[in-house]
Amino acid sequence: QVQLVESGGGSVQAGDSLRLSCTHSGRTEGFSALGWIRQAPGKEREFVAAIHLSGTWTTYADSVKGRFTLSRDNTKNTAYLQMNNLKSEDTAVYTCAVSRVWYGVSFSAGDFGTWGQGIQVTVSS
Repeated sequence: QVQLVESGGGSVQAGDSLRLSCTHSGRTEGFSALGWIRQAPGKEREFVAAIHLSGTWTTYADSVKGRFTLSRDNTKNTAYLQMNNLKSEDTAVYTCAVSRVWYGVSFSAGDFGTWGQGIQVTVSS
């Protein structure tokens, strides 16, 4: 059983940066990827980014490409989502999750099976 805990959310101004962390515990055998999914009020869940658990590959949604960077520290069982140049449309609850399959550029929110609790990110313009 894998447990995921997010931290680092908050309220910022447009153009600011935030770093989200996702620390996992428990058995990760059988999982291939850790990702971030976000959901804004009244909208569908949206895939944001994913990283292969080896740290070798990353993939991003077009909406965040060039602004967000996902990395992983295997020694701390933690993945970091560095979010730069935040925009008001980035406001959402961000949740980290794991997937048993690496889908590459084809990831969607529904590809993840075990989820954290989620954390709020609010960007004011």
